Amino acid sequence: MLKRLAAFFTYLMRHYLPDAYLFAILLTFLSAVLALIFTTTDFTKLITSWGNGIYGIVAFAFQMILILVTGHCLALTPAVNRILVLIAGIGNTPIKGGMIVAFMTGLCALINWGFGLIVGGLLAMEIAKRTRNADFPFLIASAYSGYVIWHQGLSGSIPLAIATAKLPQNFIEKFYGVVTPVSQSIFQPFNYLPALILLFTIPILMALIYPKDEEVKTISEEKLRELQSEQPHAEMPKNPTLAERIDHSYVINIIFGLMGLCYLYYHFSTKGFDLNLNIVIFIFFITGVILHAKPVNYIKAVNTAIKGAGGIALQFPLYGGIQGIMVGTGLASVIAGWFASISSPETFYMFQFWAAGIINMFIPSGGGQWAAQGPITMEAAKLMGAEPVRAAMMVAWGDQWTNMIQPFWALPLLGLAGLSARDIMGYTTMTVIYSGIVLSIFALLIGFKVL
Repeated sequence: MLKRLAAFFTYLMRHYLPDAYLFAILLTFLSAVLALIFTTTDFTKLITSWGNGIYGIVAFAFQMILILVTGHCLALTPAVNRILVLIAGIGNTPIKGGMIVAFMTGLCALINWGFGLIVGGLLAMEIAKRTRNADFPFLIASAYSGYVIWHQGLSGSIPLAIATAKLPQNFIEKFYGVVTPVSQSIFQPFNYLPALILLFTIPILMALIYPKDEEVKTISEEKLRELQSEQPHAEMPKNPTLAERIDHSYVINIIFGLMGLCYLYYHFSTKGFDLNLNIVIFIFFITGVILHAKPVNYIKAVNTAIKGAGGIALQFPLYGGIQGIMVGTGLASVIAGWFASISSPETFYMFQFWAAGIINMFIPSGGGQWAAQGPITMEAAKLMGAEPVRAAMMVAWGDQWTNMIQPFWALPLLGLAGLSARDIMGYTTMTVIYSGIVLSIFALLIGFKVL
């Protein structure tokens, strides 16, 4: 039954899902129409909100690109690559391969979302190289499915935002006057228990929906060689110039890396476990610098990694425009308000999770969605007497949940694999159904004070 359902969704997506860029444009049109229908916005306000949103998201977009690039550079280090080759050996059948990819992506995404995505893509290609009869779109879909728990991990935009003092997006601080450390959000049982359940059961789901033999789409040897990048390792020339010696200097790299480690030691020793967005970027940057051993290797890694950020750089402004419409016209507040109005204290968390899932389709950036939905969620939490941290994490859960049918964050994976969103979204539709059931149950348990 699950195989047939997955095959049905795969057929639908491959025939009717547009390219991710056009998907963003169509969402722009849809959000504009909804804003004109359900808010008091006129056409001038709509257009100015859209235009301002396109340029208003540039700083945050650059942070997201840096997370992706530094995570990719870390995944390209020889140490991490050796681990990937070792793990790929376990996935010696197509089904085992998909299960391993989903699990490892989820595990790494809990550490850093960009790192998880790239590790998943590289591991999928390594398994495709070893297991030639594996369905390649399925392997990439498995990688994206593992990503469904990223916002419950260490690089989650919302838990990091509410842990950062005086940040404009720290709405818990604005409404309640407190800063919430990640020990009260990420590391609470209500958050990590469903994350662990999904981490271990998503691979089982992938095993159950592996396509029939006649539906398998393998990747050719030629295409695989074309996609796989060589490790960024540069050899010292035989008669190097002074400039080339500097480029290959281990000493300079070590000193620079030690500077970064000293800063991290100072940061955590003076501020405690203050794991905000900028610190996460810095950790992965410095770790990548150290593990690449030479400055020139890190330069080559960045040149490789930046290619995967092209789709995000192109589409982030479009989603910034959609965010501008959603926030500037009040449409996001209207949607969140609908769900808040039908909530009881017991169902409040689940409805906020569902509302976040819908809003995420228009604003796939976790931080951007929090900027749009956060204020109304905190207002509703106060009226309901709900716990603000748990309410905030419902927005985080909803943001990660419908990513499975929102192709924006699949772009780095698709760029690595040379596929389009329509190739994988049939499989990931099954993931959105399953993860939605699991997270809804836990949201209800929170509402009934079981957790």
